[in-house]
Amino acid sequence: MAAQASMEEFEALLNDSFELVTPDEGSVVKGTVLAIEAGQAIIDIGYKMEGRVDLKEFAQPGQPPEIAVGDTVEVFLERVENARGEAALSREKARREEAWDRLEQAYEKEERVEGAIFGRVKGGFTVDLGGAVAFLPGSQVDVRPVRDAGPLMGLAQPFQILKMDRRRGNIVVSRRAVLEESRAEQRAEIVAKLKEGDAVDGVVKNITEYGAFVDLGGVDGLLHVTDMAWRRVNHPSEILAIGETIKVQVIKINKDTQRISLGMKQLQADPWEGVEAKYPLESKWTGRVTNITDYGAFVELEPGVEGLVHVSEMSWTKKNVHPGKIVSTSQEVEVIVLEIDTSKRRVSLGLKQTQGNPWENFAAMYPTGTEVEGEVKNITEFGLFVGLEGDIDGMVHLSDLDWERSGEEAIQDFRKGDIVKAKVTEVDVERERISLSIKAMDGDPFADAVSGVKRGDVVTVEVTKIEDGGIEVDYDGMKSFIRRSDLSRDRAEQRPERFSVGDKVDARVTNIDKASRRLVFSIKAREIAEEKEAVEQYGSSDSGASLGDILGAALKKTDE
Repeated sequence: MAAQASMEEFEALLNDSFELVTPDEGSVVKGTVLAIEAGQAIIDIGYKMEGRVDLKEFAQPGQPPEIAVGDTVEVFLERVENARGEAALSREKARREEAWDRLEQAYEKEERVEGAIFGRVKGGFTVDLGGAVAFLPGSQVDVRPVRDAGPLMGLAQPFQILKMDRRRGNIVVSRRAVLEESRAEQRAEIVAKLKEGDAVDGVVKNITEYGAFVDLGGVDGLLHVTDMAWRRVNHPSEILAIGETIKVQVIKINKDTQRISLGMKQLQADPWEGVEAKYPLESKWTGRVTNITDYGAFVELEPGVEGLVHVSEMSWTKKNVHPGKIVSTSQEVEVIVLEIDTSKRRVSLGLKQTQGNPWENFAAMYPTGTEVEGEVKNITEFGLFVGLEGDIDGMVHLSDLDWERSGEEAIQDFRKGDIVKAKVTEVDVERERISLSIKAMDGDPFADAVSGVKRGDVVTVEVTKIEDGGIEVDYDGMKSFIRRSDLSRDRAEQRPERFSVGDKVDARVTNIDKASRRLVFSIKAREIAEEKEAVEQYGSSDSGASLGDILGAALKKTDE
């Protein structure tokens, strides 16, 4: 009976073994660790099958393997039997299959997953997501570019799955998305506590040309360069350094964008208070040139108070010169306060006013008629420009170059750079003009010639030229022309040829034209005047005496 029972048990066990189905290759099965030897774990997966798995497949990145004899583990059955008659197993592939199932569920629910960065590849890093390897692009590591990712390697941390494709085995994750979400929550909480006007401490995180970003304890605010100080700040690095702790005031909070505007100067006294009383109009001050533009230069009177010297107020004489040719940055200059507009925070300053009006100065030093000397700066079609004291020019008009010659002819004698002497004839301060005369240096020959001469006088002239229309004569260096009709009272004697060059002739002055600088002579007028005088003295033709008798008596009287 016992033997029969044993046979029945054996047969039942045999039948049971036939009914067991061998697991499919490519599936995940459970097994028990039988032993650990030579860096491998021997695992019994049942079905009378055992296999070996390298211990490193049981280790997390950067961690020692965690496995012991008797542990139950899941492994991936690659082949039922390999060349050694053992099952080909893989813990890594089992973890991967398990991880993909878990990651797909997290991806669908948009949940974060935990992983560790364990390697660097082109364009980014590799991340172990508990068995599945994902790609972390360099741009998705942090909210700001990361220069050294060493401290992040092997560190368990959350990631957001951006994209995954199980068929291709591709997973793309982002650490930045997690940080941004966390920062957004933190930012909203901090912003809710802040109020405009609050004074808070912050740390300078970044400096740009237009300002600095200040960390207020998890939220950044922008400190614009114009709100750093009341004075002009050319670059934020002049007064700030990265990592420096500063006190700032919250100027504005945009609840929609959660942007915070900060200010430093608002915590300081406003230097514009009392500016009008401190800088009265027409007062003189010394300031420092802080900025130069095409339209003028800014001068700092004190930290926070700047005034503009417009280009028109920089020089009396340099009209079309860039301000940079007159002053330079950081130069100390004297200025006059011209106007103050406290509402617009503007001060208009004058630079040229500190030097005095050069035309007024010239008029005081060189009144009309004074002799001056200067260099010919320019020659134009209407005259010469001569450089004078005070960096100003005087003009010699063509008509003031020579008494005798035309201006067009006389100007040919001058060259740029010549040193000339002239007399001041007029100073027009309002129009900024000085008139000079070179010919006045030699006196006026016409004025000298006509000095003591008046209309009706009889003078002696010398014949210098005979022409058909009359004769040219000279009187004390002045040339004049007596027309044929004025050569004699007698028409028959009105012949130019009866005179010779060098003859001395008495003629009557009939006109003195100072405008045209001409003396007009007439022999005929002289003869008529003499005849009239003789008649008055020696009788008249009405008394019966002939004109010849009267003139003869006059000549006889003259001879006696």
